[in-house]
Amino acid sequence: MRANCWYGKTVMSVEEVPDPQILNQRDAIVKITSTAICGSDLHMYNGFIPTMQRGDILGHEFMGEVVEVGREVHNLKVGDRVVVPFTISCGNCFFCTQKMFSLCENSNPNAWMAEKMFGHSPSGMFGYSHLTGGYAGGQAEYARVPFADVGPIKVPSNLSDEQVLFLSDIFPTGWMGAEMCDIKPGDTIAIWGCGPVGQFSIRSAFLLGAERVIAIDQVPERLQMAEQGGAETINYEEQNVYEALMDKTGGRGPDACIDDVGMEAHAPTLIFAYDRLKQAMMLETDRPHALREAIMCCRNGGTISIIGGYGGFIDKFPIGSVMNRSLTIKAGQTHMQRYMRPLLERIENGDIDPSFVITHRLSLDDAPYGYDIFKNKKDNCIKVVLKPDWTGNGNGATAKDDSYTVAH
Repeated sequence: MRANCWYGKTVMSVEEVPDPQILNQRDAIVKITSTAICGSDLHMYNGFIPTMQRGDILGHEFMGEVVEVGREVHNLKVGDRVVVPFTISCGNCFFCTQKMFSLCENSNPNAWMAEKMFGHSPSGMFGYSHLTGGYAGGQAEYARVPFADVGPIKVPSNLSDEQVLFLSDIFPTGWMGAEMCDIKPGDTIAIWGCGPVGQFSIRSAFLLGAERVIAIDQVPERLQMAEQGGAETINYEEQNVYEALMDKTGGRGPDACIDDVGMEAHAPTLIFAYDRLKQAMMLETDRPHALREAIMCCRNGGTISIIGGYGGFIDKFPIGSVMNRSLTIKAGQTHMQRYMRPLLERIENGDIDPSFVITHRLSLDDAPYGYDIFKNKKDNCIKVVLKPDWTGNGNGATAKDDSYTVAH
């Protein structure tokens, strides 16, 4: 089969690799019909996630048709159309029974690696380094899905791939980011980052009852999409974010702040250069400017929701602000199976059509090009969907540049 493989920092190539096989009787094999490039994939693409190995298959947002099931998978059959969550969960351990699926104790075979980094291991994840299991990702023609009796959700035929694909990650992730804010009527929510997850946090905050959402970014097309979703916006390259938020909230600050940016935050200040230098010297792993700013801007007694991906250690964390102002911090990888079915119902009810976020549709062969335009925000790119069954670029969205096919 064809798959998008990682060969080093910013080096991708679509290669022929062996087809996946059933390895456990709770496995299923899915023929992928749609997959996507996520902002979290850029952390591997940019070389910030350790334990990557040459040839690893990336991608954790995918869906398709079941073509084979193990003997112990009774809820799925060949021919079922499914969306696969990015986290891998057994359904039986302490954390799964508490509906904290991203903390599954049984799905990461490399838990010892994660324990050295984090103290304890999260669940396994598709296409997200050997730190979280080394599972092959979904930017491919086929994928092996472990614990298939727990993870995938069947989707109805009357909904298109593009309407349901993002149940695999970014819609539930944006929703959980908003849910952790414990939104009450009249609340003002500030959101750092208007990428795909941020766009879903905006819409989720409104669906959960927020009165106002203020979104912070610097990319014009992202800010425009945020405004289309009902948000007020701040361009951090044109305004001082703290001053703008205080002005918009009568000096009190937002009731809750969501960090949808994570480890690769940008800023037009000296602190950005400081973080870049510390990263280069391997003195910190992540650039936490958005998180620092969210903490300083949140009102007294407010909530900081961290849904953007972080990988390790940060510097100059304003713990004094957190402690002295009674802030609450909530964070986590998304507990996917908790949210997929309720959010599918919202799609079916017409509350939201997640396909709004898609700007580019490409063939799987164009994946390296898709990473480039997504990372570098070329051609107004916000979200890329890849189609393994396309042999050329789709709907004239972009043209493939052969220079992105890497020889090695």
